[in-house]
Amino acid sequence: MRYRPFGASGSTVSTLTMSIGLDALANGPDAAESLIYSALESGINSYRLETADPVVAEVVGRALSNVDRRLLNVSMMLGTGDGRRNSERDFSAEGMTASIDRALNVSGLKWFDTAILQQPGEDELSQSSLNALKSLRATERVKYLGIGGDDDVLDTYVSTGAFDVLATPNHVNVDWRVQSRIRHAREQDMAILAYDYFPESLDTPAKAANTDKPKFGFFGLGQPRNKNPLAGMGTFAFLHDTPNWSAEAICLAHAMTDPSICSVIVHAADAKRLDQLATIPERDMPPGLAAQIEMARVRTAA
Repeated sequence: MRYRPFGASGSTVSTLTMSIGLDALANGPDAAESLIYSALESGINSYRLETADPVVAEVVGRALSNVDRRLLNVSMMLGTGDGRRNSERDFSAEGMTASIDRALNVSGLKWFDTAILQQPGEDELSQSSLNALKSLRATERVKYLGIGGDDDVLDTYVSTGAFDVLATPNHVNVDWRVQSRIRHAREQDMAILAYDYFPESLDTPAKAANTDKPKFGFFGLGQPRNKNPLAGMGTFAFLHDTPNWSAEAICLAHAMTDPSICSVIVHAADAKRLDQLATIPERDMPPGLAAQIEMARVRTAA
């Protein structure tokens, strides 16, 4: 595992952040704890709670209880619900404060390094909500405030200077607006967490090549016409043809080549998959692969 500075905080985080949500509890709390132990053994010291659900917080807190809290970086998403209410989104002062306090109480984590507001709308953060966030930070229940999502409204939130962390999608074919947002956040010394490094649009050779539907002969005999032997050239199809590398591994390795990114958020349902992901930070991408990615990105944009 490799480690990077967490923005201007002075602390360091592993280049992988393990995301833990309700799906991690599908096989029971003991299995979820065991998975976190595997993450710790792999050198992962950064964890993100996808929800304020108290059961998730309790499991995470119990699994991390034997590690010096100062060596960990634990964040929690706000606005995604806490598993108890029907409402999925709650950016009210009362709702966010209650979520943080309840999660801290059941987990024993003492504090959250970052509270990440996930995709708040332009008018969803009232002045009372902002004051509540400042109070959480002033009382050290939360060290840093973060903003996450991919809407253009995030540009406004980043420009306010009120947030310390940006959680953003980042992959080989990410939109130029997202790239610009990352650059702007870095200029403000924000710590940047990347997610969605392997989007659905790249998960199969056909999707990565973005091939057109085949054209059939005039008499409808079902045979392709004018088949192009170079189909897939200049696209991301090569992701699925690189020896000894899976497409996901390439995308994860590429996301970590950006020095602006502190850590990449990953999901793992079992220890085997976690071990596979944990080996990627130590691998060097094959020569020429970065150039192929850039050429495919330019051609796709064009």
